[in-house]
Amino acid sequence: MSNIISKFLKSSLFSSIGLAILGLLLIIESELTIVTISYIIGAILIAIGVVAIINFINDLNKNIKNELNIVYGIGMAILGIIVICNPKGVASIIPFILGILIVFNSAAKLEYSLELRKENNQLWGSTMILSIIALLFGIVLIFNPFEGAEFITKIVGIILLAYALIDIISTLRIRKTIKKVQKVIEEHTIKEADVIEDNTDSTKRPKKEKEDQE
Repeated sequence: MSNIISKFLKSSLFSSIGLAILGLLLIIESELTIVTISYIIGAILIAIGVVAIINFINDLNKNIKNELNIVYGIGMAILGIIVICNPKGVASIIPFILGILIVFNSAAKLEYSLELRKENNQLWGSTMILSIIALLFGIVLIFNPFEGAEFITKIVGIILLAYALIDIISTLRIRKTIKKVQKVIEEHTIKEADVIEDNTDSTKRPKKEKEDQE
């Protein structure tokens, strides 16, 4: 269980660093960043479409007909071209997608803060506050009440940067707590092992003394 939590926290830390970099880029170079993201997303969609079309052609050579592949492939390729040709459209979708990701991640951190509260851990309060603030950032991005493409992009960048910094702090605090708990458990396990070993030795000694006397 601790390994699963550690992996989750590690992925959360790396994703937050990535979002912080993305936030900075959106603040400093809004238009260029959006265009670059559009090209990357568009290229991925086109690549998926081309692979589906190739699979359809390969299936034809094997006398297998799967019309779904050709429809899916052409649809994805067209969608990729639309994304590349319309960066502003992507700019309006990105806040929504990022907002959903932030809400899910913050909800997981919020749940963990409740677990810390049950264990009477002092970090539960600050972890909960940071999670709620991050959750609010995510909700703002989902509903996106701002107007103006460039203004939206800069606001999204500021929110992403703020969220990333909060999440990094929260993640590092949680990791520190987990390491302390693991250390306590390991020390307790070692002590229990020593006690069992001592008890085993004490039961063996009388038997050995009795055998020597015989």
